Amino acid sequence: MRALARRYAWTLPSPPRKAAAASAAVASRRRRSCARLASPAPLAPLSPLLLFRAFGTMATDSWALAVDEQEAAAESLSSLHIKEEKIKPDANGIVKADENSGKTDEEEKEDRAAQSLLNKLIRSNLVDNTNQVEVLQRDPNSPLYSVKSFEELRLKPQLLQGVYAMGFNRPSKIQENALPMMLAEPPQNLIAQSQSGTGKTAAFVLAMLSQVEPLNKYPQCLCLSPTYELALQTGKVIEQMGKFYPELKLAYAVRGNKLERGQKISEQIVIGTPGTVLDWCSKLKFIDPKKIKVFVLDEADVMIATQGHQDQSIRIQRMLPKDCQMLLFSATFEDSVWRFAQKVVPDPNIIKLKREEETLDTIKQYYVMCNNRDEKFQALCNLYGAITIAQAMIFCHTRKTAGWLAAELSKEGHQVALLSGEMMVEQRAAVIERFREGKEKVLVTTNVCARGIDVEQVSVVINFDLPVDKDGNPDNETYLHRIGRTGRFGKRGLAVNMVDSKHSMNILNRIQEHFNKKIDRLDTDDLDEIEKIAN
Repeated sequence: MRALARRYAWTLPSPPRKAAAASAAVASRRRRSCARLASPAPLAPLSPLLLFRAFGTMATDSWALAVDEQEAAAESLSSLHIKEEKIKPDANGIVKADENSGKTDEEEKEDRAAQSLLNKLIRSNLVDNTNQVEVLQRDPNSPLYSVKSFEELRLKPQLLQGVYAMGFNRPSKIQENALPMMLAEPPQNLIAQSQSGTGKTAAFVLAMLSQVEPLNKYPQCLCLSPTYELALQTGKVIEQMGKFYPELKLAYAVRGNKLERGQKISEQIVIGTPGTVLDWCSKLKFIDPKKIKVFVLDEADVMIATQGHQDQSIRIQRMLPKDCQMLLFSATFEDSVWRFAQKVVPDPNIIKLKREEETLDTIKQYYVMCNNRDEKFQALCNLYGAITIAQAMIFCHTRKTAGWLAAELSKEGHQVALLSGEMMVEQRAAVIERFREGKEKVLVTTNVCARGIDVEQVSVVINFDLPVDKDGNPDNETYLHRIGRTGRFGKRGLAVNMVDSKHSMNILNRIQEHFNKKIDRLDTDDLDEIEKIAN
């Protein structure tokens, strides 16, 4: 990917040789390492905790080196011990982790850019979104169009060919409504709410490619992404969709892409991060912003969470001509995002996904009373001994607890994967993919895996620790996202909450009140009772 960034432009159908060679080398190393990971003989005794440590420390090392380190360390597994520290509740009965006891789940929540990139890496197809789309038109008297096929959009043949080559057979729910607006004459501005996996990147890429005049050798479309990695992901979609349109060229305005002063860019589409794009437009004059026809601001909620990006994006927007089409996309629409959107996009059409009802109807919820961590672990073992669990996700409050639990479950003979914020995004994606393929049956994780990840075989979610915010109050949204990993795809799910103090019982009661759903007590020492919940 870094080789890709150093070369700022290429013809869409074929990437530069160096980048291709680098990609091939990385792919080769990954194939070798994956083959070794899949081989049970040398890795059979390996603890997932050790696997996590090998991944967590590798930084920029290759996958193959990580596996080498993992195998070399396997012999020392028997001497591996985790130092435990006593953590006492404060005067209010609230347990707060000290600096050395591992990060809390509030600190563990990865920045939104990393979460968005993770979702893009693990998506193999579009999400079947059940939310209703709400369309608010700039002119309420104009007819509202939606399309059920890409042919209705009257695209250029080479673009239609690119759409089908990407595997899109018909427009997704967001595309049905957004594409007619984005491709209208004259162009219309748009603010759209759309989560990862709904086809929104393909939608705005199609809008950009449709507006480009290939004979004009200067930037005509500008797309802002919050990070270098997300810019490259969008660039891949542009490459794929435009591969039958060889006249179109793409340039990356990202860190490390140094151009000589006074140079003008001839590529029609520029994608980059706000700081570099601003420099290219104002200080370095690589781009003439007055010639931009389409301006896309992607991942707006991520953008405003990054220091400086909001102001840089607004400064770029103010350089553009008044007739430039402005398109803004965001997964969420908090007040801060909405205020930002209104500054950037004048007179917009608005597409919103009506908020999904907070429904837990397909999930049976229980709680187990315990006195300490060891009793929680024993209750977990009793559950596994009594019912058949296809795959399970277990959420912990700290990295340290997650590491301890993964090691203990591994000793009991379970195939365990461990996921933590210390791992690089690509490594997390690989762990999730292995879990999705069923190579591990238990995924122990902190909040890095709480949302956006669908694994059809997950039948049980266990809150080893209940989710709380930094003030010790119940985090209802995280609770919903966590147990929402089960009960998906029309199936019944099971959620079990471990309660080990008066404080955690209070948290559970407040969660019950919020969702207006009773959570029944489960006695994990009663085999018959456990078997009943499985039926």
